Amino acid sequence: MVASNPDRASYFPAIEKRYGMPMSAWFAVMDEIKDRKYPEQIAYLRENHGFSQAHANALVLYSRGSTSARRFDSLAEYLAPCTVEQQATVRAIFAAIQRKYRRLELVIAWNQPMLKSGTQYVFGVSVLKNYLLIAPTGPGIIDEFGPRLAGYRVNKKTIQVPSDWKVDARLLQDMVAARLAQLEPSHGH
Repeated sequence: MVASNPDRASYFPAIEKRYGMPMSAWFAVMDEIKDRKYPEQIAYLRENHGFSQAHANALVLYSRGSTSARRFDSLAEYLAPCTVEQQATVRAIFAAIQRKYRRLELVIAWNQPMLKSGTQYVFGVSVLKNYLLIAPTGPGIIDEFGPRLAGYRVNKKTIQVPSDWKVDARLLQDMVAARLAQLEPSHGH
């Protein structure tokens, strides 16, 4: 079991090995983006350097002076620093999914709100300064929905939507259905 407040520096050897640069280089990257908000820094590392969420979180928070894990305990706590518009959009996203899939559990994982089915993650949302990232989990789901994502900025594992997004409930529900099909092979493709 992982300690609830791991030493962020304990991630550094794995970060150096996996991403091929010494920590001094990663600290220089962080210095270049030091004026960005936490979620923007996380997204930058994930989208531009292929960081995992855990490694990005460790580097960003260490660079911000936090040497142990800071966790949000609820959706309300996560949304507290966000704009009213962002709060409403995030709540609408989760409501649209949970209307159809009531058994999904809303949890905080990797310091962001996620929906889970049993022990498996199904969908997540990250709030950035000027937009949101929605993240259907599961291999190939973003590719599968490519035609329906025209007009959105699609990254490797996330889809960028505006902070005031008019929630496409059908798209969200269909992406979740695809992920649930992956988790339940008897109902799968």
